[in-house]
Amino acid sequence: MFEIVHKRRLSDAVFEMGVTAPAVARKVRAGQFLMLRVDEAGERIPLTFSDWSAEEGWVRFVFMRVGKTTHKLSHLEVGDALADLVGPLGVPTHTESLGRVAVVGGGVGAAVAYPVARAMAESGADVTVILGARTKDLLVLEDEFRALGLRELIVTTDDGSAGRKDLVTAPLKELCDAAAIDHAFAVGPAIMMKFCAETTRPYSIPTTVSLNPIMVDGTGMCGACRVSVGGETRFGCVDGPDFDGHAVDFEELMSRQRVYTDDERLADAEYTRECSCRP
Repeated sequence: MFEIVHKRRLSDAVFEMGVTAPAVARKVRAGQFLMLRVDEAGERIPLTFSDWSAEEGWVRFVFMRVGKTTHKLSHLEVGDALADLVGPLGVPTHTESLGRVAVVGGGVGAAVAYPVARAMAESGADVTVILGARTKDLLVLEDEFRALGLRELIVTTDDGSAGRKDLVTAPLKELCDAAAIDHAFAVGPAIMMKFCAETTRPYSIPTTVSLNPIMVDGTGMCGACRVSVGGETRFGCVDGPDFDGHAVDFEELMSRQRVYTDDERLADAEYTRECSCRP
């Protein structure tokens, strides 16, 4: 059992949670993820590490309440425990000898971008972070990014309620036009990562994206997380989650991500009704 030792509500539907997991915390690297189950009857879901402490033995992750499992997870409090947690999984993000880097985090993807940007900065990279969300209320970890000593933190929101009223691709293009970056890293909604990659493509700037395909076991055995990269089938859980953004078939990725959308909404609606009926 993995005890919850930290919980913070970042917005109406976004939460940060920390659990005791000493063996996991000793091995985590930026860009890796975990698989967890809320209870013995629950499904496994993948979530990327947002922070950890090998010395204190805890790991943290950020999640958005979008389905039954994340809904149940959001009701847990400090002192409760998860049924199980497995990790670290996936290949760590390459963070060394990158020169000038733009790290782009969209929505909850900012939680993934944070340890990546931190590791790059610690490795000597000149890091600019572009943080984007639909509204101010959905921006996460802005203060944590500011504490990293970045070259620059650019905040964008779709409605202009914080930072620039723009998509993240606008400042990314400006950096490309100014020949101010040697590499880009993007994580967030698939459509955002697709257009980040399309933004850097004409400039031949290497662009890494952290994909979030559907996963079941996280070990490469089920094949549910397969993605097409450069015309070849790769598994997001063991070959990724990082891939060359210019080679990813984003249309296929987004199509596969939508397969269980209706089932997810139905399960969450049923769980919500169950909760409302409880005394």
